Amino acid sequence: MESTDPAIYSDYHNAIPILQELGDKVAFRIIISTIDSAKTVSQIHEENKIPLSSIYKKVQKLSKVRLLSVEKIDIDSKGKRVVFYRSKVRSMEFNLNAKGILLHFDKNKKDFFK
Repeated sequence: MESTDPAIYSDYHNAIPILQELGDKVAFRIIISTIDSAKTVSQIHEENKIPLSSIYKKVQKLSKVRLLSVEKIDIDSKGKRVVFYRSKVRSMEFNLNAKGILLHFDKNKKDFFK
């Protein structure tokens, strides 16, 4: 279920890395692709035609800035681990003014910042 509690960043040091990742075309497409449902790297690749190596690298970065999380891990028929990623962000608003940067997120899950 969606959470109605927003997450707000007004700290420049936290906001800038998040904005940098969202400004990246590959990261943007991964986030958009995983808002409504968790997907594997292969599924993201098939939907967006992004090279697998780029997805793997970007998934790590997006996880580090807490925009993406592992929703579940399954084992396939060959015994390989299959990781499903999901966007932690349902929507985002950005505001820049003389006081600084304000990022306002509507969370995809209640555990957004854990």
